[in-house]
Amino acid sequence: MRKKRVYKKYHQPDAVYGRVELGRLINYVMKDGKKSTAERLVYAAFDKVKAATKEDPMAVFERAMENTMPLLEVASKRVGGANYQVPREVRPERRFVLALRWIIGAARSKKGKGMADKLAEEIVAASKNEGAAIKKKLDMHRMAEANRAFAHFAR
Repeated sequence: MRKKRVYKKYHQPDAVYGRVELGRLINYVMKDGKKSTAERLVYAAFDKVKAATKEDPMAVFERAMENTMPLLEVASKRVGGANYQVPREVRPERRFVLALRWIIGAARSKKGKGMADKLAEEIVAASKNEGAAIKKKLDMHRMAEANRAFAHFAR
């Protein structure tokens, strides 16, 4: 039986900056279909990023994404009754999704402030190669490095 075909998704750009990446960030931040709330939150976070860094918030966001995107990940592979963590390169689309997911997850896990503040802090931290999202990336790279001996199992 054949696999079902996976169709390429064409994402909509955001309203203010006209960037697809930012539109995807807004969609990931969105909960319960409340897009206008998510847009307000993300744009407020970008205003706070601009205030904190005195730079273009889009440039800071791009730098944060570039710093957070992982190069390697581990995939579980069953060989002869044993499961091995096999290191693999991460596809570009998945790199982007993982970076977004980690930045938003790190912001959501913080306590005591509004989401716009937490998201802005996490974006600024990631642009400086700091913060929880960067730690997650480094942990993933460390695990891939530790399991390099099983790389020959990769297809």
